[in-house]
Amino acid sequence: MKNAGRYAAWLRGHRAETLCCWWLRLKGYRVLERRVRTPLGEIDILARRGRVLAVIEVKQRPTADLANEAVSPRQRHRLARAGRWILSGRPEFARLNLRYDAMLVSPWRWPRHLPGAWAEDG
Repeated sequence: MKNAGRYAAWLRGHRAETLCCWWLRLKGYRVLERRVRTPLGEIDILARRGRVLAVIEVKQRPTADLANEAVSPRQRHRLARAGRWILSGRPEFARLNLRYDAMLVSPWRWPRHLPGAWAEDG
């Protein structure tokens, strides 16, 4: 099967996002959407806690350090643009503070949540 590797990667990513959603809920976040498609890119998880709207990128790698390195500057820029696009198009989010988080998933470990992993300017 030609796409078996691609499907396996998609399945690992889907499971990692599901695990992260549960972890966020346990931490008091309300998961608003998953895999949000915008014209500027996809946001893995959009969650809210208090007055914070978190744009969350999920990365699964063999170690948390490798997962953290996998969030490239280009990807951060794309997520920042997608986050601004979400804010501009949804009046219910207008008064919320936008924050960019990363969630790092590695085998046999709880997800590692990095609130404010990067600022919008890089």
